[in-house]
Amino acid sequence: MERGLSRNTLASYRRDLERYAGELAESGITDLAGVRFADVTGHLTRLRESGLASSSAARAISAVRGLHRFAVRERLVAQDVTAEVRPPAPPKRLPKALAVEEVNRLLAVPDTHSPLGLRDRALLEFLYGTGARISEAVGADIDDVDLEDVTLRGKGGKSRLVPIGGYARNALDAYRTRARPILSENGRGTPAVFLNARGGRLSRQSAWTVLHRCASEAGLQTEGPYAVSPHTLRHSYATHLLDGGADVRVVQELLGHASVTTTQVYTLVTVERLREVYATSHPRAR
Repeated sequence: MERGLSRNTLASYRRDLERYAGELAESGITDLAGVRFADVTGHLTRLRESGLASSSAARAISAVRGLHRFAVRERLVAQDVTAEVRPPAPPKRLPKALAVEEVNRLLAVPDTHSPLGLRDRALLEFLYGTGARISEAVGADIDDVDLEDVTLRGKGGKSRLVPIGGYARNALDAYRTRARPILSENGRGTPAVFLNARGGRLSRQSAWTVLHRCASEAGLQTEGPYAVSPHTLRHSYATHLLDGGADVRVVQELLGHASVTTTQVYTLVTVERLREVYATSHPRAR
């Protein structure tokens, strides 16, 4: 809470630490002062053997290390036995961005003759048109959206102002005037932009389901490591901006990244695409 982490991150850390505490208890360890270096490395080994993704295992060990650092800082234990433990390095995989034509196919799927179809079109246009995280989209309130911009509340409670393009704005206007009043009749006056069929705030899970269904109908990949997800639209937003000549620092601000290093991965995506085009187009490329 002191670090301003999101509710989802806190829930993940809680699960990680409950699993760790459970393993310690099975070994007869009920106090952090009794934990040894071998206990922590053994926990890491079991995480790997369980088939957990390296990124998830790294997060779990990060949570364990944070717990022990906290215990030392609060003088609950004399030393940090996790100081020399290194989390597994996740494989470096470039984010998957959709082609513009694929994005257009996806956005054309929702049936705008129904209230839920209008909502789904507005949601997809919003995600691609602002680069919002799924939690930022479903967390947006009516008062956060004006004629040209939207206020997004990101990680750590930080907010940023992002412009809305014409397509997203038109989809939002159609949804807010023709569909949202109908959906809100079933609710209790929630200020959320995106509502579910009962008039309450649309959940992250439901928004993900909308995208998954539309991606499937659009003939896009919905299984495997590069399956279309809400983050895919965020990746596509950033990649298409850079392809169009946007400065990486501007894209950093739009995405809400604390460091430009995080944003620079998208420049690698653009370079990779240039290599692919060269390899398939130039007569002397092979």
